[in-house]
Amino acid sequence: MSQRDRSNKQGNWFARHKLLTGVGAVIAIAAIGGVAASGGGGDDKKNNSASQHGGQSGKDGGKDSGGKQEEAAKKAFDGDGTFQVGSDIKPGTYRTSGNGVMDGCYWERSKDASGDPDSIIANDNVTGSSYVTVKAGDKVFTTNGCKDWEEVPAKATGTPKTEMSGKGGMYRVGVDIAPGTYKSTGNTEDAGCYWERAKDALHGIDSIAANDNATGNAVVTIAPTDAYFKTNDCTDWKKTS
Repeated sequence: MSQRDRSNKQGNWFARHKLLTGVGAVIAIAAIGGVAASGGGGDDKKNNSASQHGGQSGKDGGKDSGGKQEEAAKKAFDGDGTFQVGSDIKPGTYRTSGNGVMDGCYWERSKDASGDPDSIIANDNVTGSSYVTVKAGDKVFTTNGCKDWEEVPAKATGTPKTEMSGKGGMYRVGVDIAPGTYKSTGNTEDAGCYWERAKDALHGIDSIAANDNATGNAVVTIAPTDAYFKTNDCTDWKKTS
């Protein structure tokens, strides 16, 4: 079974549940750790760690993540392959865009090239766009079924939009979208609408400022200090204030 096929079976627990805080978070993380420790072999690797909301809908990826930065974008490396950090690719933040659900885009940051589940630092299934920061301490970056990756400058500029596709993936605040309060309406329980305000593009638990699974109307205020906003399987968002 291919790496991409395994990644699309089941999503990460944290992507499917609202972020917990305090004692509840400690209990939940401990319980999850126990499940992971008793898990199966390599075929379950991507099942337990890949994010659910990156590409499991039967619908397309919606509009691209906006902004005009794509006009000057240059390919940094292919959307398929395994790359050693420091020799094949340099540390930095990268972006892939225009990924459809049928592409099966999957990426993974790893601390070694063993291929073991414990080697995974962060990963995701992508529909639409994704930003990923590859750190100097990462050893390997793997990408399958994705559009080519482009390097994102630290001070990227663009024309921020006030509307965005609810299936667009990941948006950079201040570049792709403007900060403010946004509303998404008519989300059904079956659709699995998920949104996330993120502090960075490392995709760790500490990266999440806030998140939720939404049914019906969803309203979220994206702060100017937020770095990114992720949205999967929601109806389109419009800025209300």
